[in-house]
Amino acid sequence: MAGLPAGRVGVRLTSVKPDQLPLLNSVSAPTVHPDASRAVVSVTRPDFDADAYVGQLWSVPFDPSQQPRRVTRGFRDTAPAFSPDGRVLAFLRAEPDGKPQLHIVEAGGGEPQAITDQKLGVTEFSWAPDSARIVFASRVPEEGRYGTVDGVGPGAEDARLVSSNQYRMNGVGYTLDKAAQLFVVDVPELGGEPAVPAAGRAAKDAKEQEGPGTKGIPAVVQLTSGEVDHTGAVFSSDGRSVYYLAAGHEGHDADIASGIYKVPAAGGEAVLVPSGAEPQSIHAVRESRNGRELFFTAQDLGADGLDFVARNTALYVVPAAGGEARVLSDVEQQDVSGTLEPAGPDGVLVLNSHRGSVELLKWTADGGSEVLLHGERAVLGAAAAGDVVAIAYADAASHGDVGVLERGELRLLSDFSVRLRNESTVREPREFIAEGADGYPVHGWLVLPDGPGPHPVLLNIHGGPFAQYACAFFDEAQVYAEAGYAVLMCNPRGSAGYGQAHGAAIKEAMGTVDMADVLAFLDGALAAFPALDSGALGIMGGSYGGYLTAWTIAHDHRFKAAIVERGFLDPISFTGSSDIGWFFGGEYTGGTLEQMLAQSPMAVVSNVRTPTLVIHSENDLRCPVEQGQRYFAALKAQGVETSLLLFPGEDHELSRSGTPHHRKQRFEQILAWWAGMLPTPAR
Repeated sequence: MAGLPAGRVGVRLTSVKPDQLPLLNSVSAPTVHPDASRAVVSVTRPDFDADAYVGQLWSVPFDPSQQPRRVTRGFRDTAPAFSPDGRVLAFLRAEPDGKPQLHIVEAGGGEPQAITDQKLGVTEFSWAPDSARIVFASRVPEEGRYGTVDGVGPGAEDARLVSSNQYRMNGVGYTLDKAAQLFVVDVPELGGEPAVPAAGRAAKDAKEQEGPGTKGIPAVVQLTSGEVDHTGAVFSSDGRSVYYLAAGHEGHDADIASGIYKVPAAGGEAVLVPSGAEPQSIHAVRESRNGRELFFTAQDLGADGLDFVARNTALYVVPAAGGEARVLSDVEQQDVSGTLEPAGPDGVLVLNSHRGSVELLKWTADGGSEVLLHGERAVLGAAAAGDVVAIAYADAASHGDVGVLERGELRLLSDFSVRLRNESTVREPREFIAEGADGYPVHGWLVLPDGPGPHPVLLNIHGGPFAQYACAFFDEAQVYAEAGYAVLMCNPRGSAGYGQAHGAAIKEAMGTVDMADVLAFLDGALAAFPALDSGALGIMGGSYGGYLTAWTIAHDHRFKAAIVERGFLDPISFTGSSDIGWFFGGEYTGGTLEQMLAQSPMAVVSNVRTPTLVIHSENDLRCPVEQGQRYFAALKAQGVETSLLLFPGEDHELSRSGTPHHRKQRFEQILAWWAGMLPTPAR
């Protein structure tokens, strides 16, 4: 692998073309060897030949004289984790036609060994402190479903009798008949003799006696059961128990709350660990290394367990033996995330979304905190060993890389985006703050194409809405800038990263200050940058961004064309068709018919005159395809120039994790639409 380029300073964006998607290497959170000599990450990328995501594990030495190297050669190897004693590296491996299974390999190298054979694969795992056991999560299918009976395909399965709100999830499908359960597996001795496949008479006998351990796969202990998902499992510091997250409380189908549970690692009765006075959605839990405190991250949800709008996630600590939980972070201004990686005997590492960046912070149980890394980048994950902290991050010049913190400074260790920069154009995003009509500051970025202009402008609106555009590498902006468009991206009121008041400003008021903010950002940029063509404007967005695009073109007719993708377009029908429709729309718009109609793009679609491309995925359970189909039909009926682009087999995550072929085709169709509506010299 090439060394680090001399020019890796400052903030730069790389623009790419649709056929260069395979250059986008994504990097996982790191695992650090206990001797603090190296980190291991997974590096994955889209592959057109396989029409899938492929990748392997890379070892990244901290010694500057050594280079990163690939250490596995699987089809898709992800989620690396060193054992606490440093002898074993565990990870997930997926074959082209299979589900991810847990594998182990000697930390110094060797042949990986599979230690699970779960029907629907393994989703996550965590080591025990003794390095002899691993707890993992796997979806367990009901008998007769999901291929558990030969010859019974999806269309021949028994009917489902549904009586609950929460029975589907985007990207997963039905959930009650394949809930995620937890298992503990003993890690076999890697130096032992491998299992030999039975043949002839022995194969016949083996088939008749088939059971746990007969295929060289260790037997497992199942810790949980039931129809709810059990996730986020980690061992206690003494290895005797496992903490996990679940919605196991009475009435859990009527709210979105969850709790922390503790179960004996050998199996037994689980107990609830008290976490807060009011209902919370728990995101992660971790016991301190000294075993005295329990850290967790959670969102408060109000008395009814549903008030999630613009609620920041906070860091809490509670004595491991039980007691009153204390909040450590600033709930109003900080929105923390991450897996709560241990740092020292009584500390954890967390991430924090902040004004278009993602910072790395450290907290100790006594409330002490420290910003370890801040700046124009997005931290993807971190891990510590001793005084060493390794970080995976993305910035404007990298889709994902690894560095190490030294005396408060980040030293780069890898350059997984070197081909991306060498084979495509590098551009600089310009941070910009516009002032709204009411004086409110709107923060965002402009990415300019080559040449003096005037350039056609694409106003991009992010999803969420409680999310943020970040200063890190973003393929959407790069593709459009390469095609000759000036790309505007901002974080209007309703977005995350600027405090809860900023995010809550659109509760029961969607399409008000948020529309005002994105238009103020557009107007401010047009005034500040002469290279922008005010007569050639396009607007586009996905999910909530699709909502605000559809809402805006019903009220402002300056745009030459629009793209409405996977949009939240009718709060009324959304209630009965989306996986989250039973609570999401009502919490944002308010639950009455009058409130929903007052904030519904479908209710004002007759005002639209802007040519509009509608994009949707057929398997989208978050914003179901009927939202896009009905919006398209309404535009068509009133004579608006429109097309409907439908992707089979894809869900709400098409633009981020859809098949490489469909992601490329999506970009090609988007660029073809803009070429017809807003031609550029590049098109």
